[in-house]
Amino acid sequence: MDTSALYLKKHHDQRLRGGHCWIYSNEIDIQRSPLKAFQPGDAVEIFDSSEKWLGYGYINPNTLLTARVVSRDRDHPLSRALLVHRINIALGLRQRLYPTPHYRLLFGEGDGLPGLVVDRFEDLLVVQITTVGMERMREEIIAALDKTLHPSAILLRNDTPARAMEGLERSVEVALGTVPDQVTVQEHGLYFQLSPHSGQKTGWFFDQAANRQRMHRFAPGKRVLDLFCYLGAWGIQAAAQGASEVLCVDSSASALEGVVRNAHNNGVAEQVQTLQGDAFEVLKELRGERRKFDLVLVDPPAFIKKRKDLRQGTIAYRRLNQLAMQLVERDGILISSSCSHHLEEAALLGECQQAARHTDRFAQLLERGQQGPDHPIHPAIPESAYLKSLTLRVLGRM
Repeated sequence: MDTSALYLKKHHDQRLRGGHCWIYSNEIDIQRSPLKAFQPGDAVEIFDSSEKWLGYGYINPNTLLTARVVSRDRDHPLSRALLVHRINIALGLRQRLYPTPHYRLLFGEGDGLPGLVVDRFEDLLVVQITTVGMERMREEIIAALDKTLHPSAILLRNDTPARAMEGLERSVEVALGTVPDQVTVQEHGLYFQLSPHSGQKTGWFFDQAANRQRMHRFAPGKRVLDLFCYLGAWGIQAAAQGASEVLCVDSSASALEGVVRNAHNNGVAEQVQTLQGDAFEVLKELRGERRKFDLVLVDPPAFIKKRKDLRQGTIAYRRLNQLAMQLVERDGILISSSCSHHLEEAALLGECQQAARHTDRFAQLLERGQQGPDHPIHPAIPESAYLKSLTLRVLGRM
């Protein structure tokens, strides 16, 4: 792929030298590298102000986050060969850690391929491309995945809102083979059916798998409330571990139909009930009914998608955890999660503590959880460490 030179301003290369791979528009020397000279997705060679080579990347001159580094090896620019190499590296980790081929295969920056996410459902690969630079490599990506894993099908779930920020259209397309309406994912010995075409995100939330396994020991014999349940990954696993009853709550009727189906398929249909509604309103109704649960699972969508949403989103987390804590039986467990990378773990814990104080409860932090190892964190990019999961023991007044 042909490349153009991209020069940084003086003293604006330190972050890249520290391992970061993002370049913002105000870091670029526009006298030497006029942004109008680039087309979205162009491959670039990146230099510091003294013309020392820093790496290969791609650029979108129309966005604030203007360029991303993909290689720091001058012999290996962004190409099909580099894609194959990075996929093999990522695959090696997953094969070492996961007993079945159900996991996130590629996690953007964490696997050295910013703008590219791939989930694996055995022989089906679900791909999400979020940057114009990777969109320009679309055919090479498909070819590299085909060469490396020989999947029966590849589905492009390019319907994420993030694409609009890059000037890309949203779509869902079959890139290879035939994609069935329903596929099965295996997690911790259970089987869940999902729709790869229309399920949330890429169809499954692999990032919480390790946290769900950690939850197992708190479930036997307990009454469980699973909020924002989607297809029942948390609640059905609790039921399989011996929970006496599980109530799964979601606003989506189709998601709850999936819960019923998955509960039946895993032999726990008698223990699992569903309730459709907004989680905040359902919590108020359950409180009015004086319902109590021994284990409450809170796994909402991101309330803070942009930094400007931080204040209102933080309040939403506090309200949600306060309502949830009111339903936790004395000496019960609350597992509270957040996938908002703008909300730090300490802030989430602080909101849970405030919720405990407002409900006249005492909370003990038992465990901290994060995204699973198939979502590797880039040490130089705090945004790649987005998932927090706190396990709290909720007592009475102390």
